[in-house]
Amino acid sequence: MKKIKCVIVDDEPLAISLLESYVSKISFLELVFSSENPILALEYIQNNESDLIFLDIQMPELTGINFMKIVGGKQKYVLTTAYSEYALQGYEHNVVDYLLKPISYDRFYKSALKAQERFIVREDAADTFFFVKSSGQQHRINFEDILYIESIKDYVNIRTVNQEYIVLDTLKSLELQLSEWSFTRIHKSFIINMSKIKNIGVKKLILSSEQEIPIGDSYRANLLNKIK
Repeated sequence: MKKIKCVIVDDEPLAISLLESYVSKISFLELVFSSENPILALEYIQNNESDLIFLDIQMPELTGINFMKIVGGKQKYVLTTAYSEYALQGYEHNVVDYLLKPISYDRFYKSALKAQERFIVREDAADTFFFVKSSGQQHRINFEDILYIESIKDYVNIRTVNQEYIVLDTLKSLELQLSEWSFTRIHKSFIINMSKIKNIGVKKLILSSEQEIPIGDSYRANLLNKIK
């Protein structure tokens, strides 16, 4: 099982030490970087592979909220802070959980499990399925069964040949996770399985299931290039 690569960013050395000790106790987490300096953490993230950031919200050089705005949707976050009023701001971003200091190991472990649920965990690129949490249950979805994925506010609708799954996630996050397979973004609200394309028109395409999906003007060139 692939480990989740973790980064810790907090301006308090004691808080970093505590979180480092917690990460070391969980088999599916791997600490790859920690720092009191959010600027150094940004540099690391831009140049190295990581998956999950344990991020303090209130830091003097750069707030956690602004940190997330800079990094964007390629990361998932567990927010850590002593100030509960920041929780709502944090959940506007790709946040898995919110931890209020002082953080117990039991509460940290629950956050780690939440994070594990949000990742596609695979041994190698030959995997043909992933799991998503929908309606309180974990569902196995085969890549070949997916027709399209549609963004619906804070959720996505993963539509397969037989069923649909409403999942708390972002289209950008799934676009990054599915980039190794035959999926592509064709609209600000849609990702499609290219193996399901029946034909392509000027403003829309039709899938093998006869569903019509709009093609955004800014995505058309990339779609046609991939087909070629």
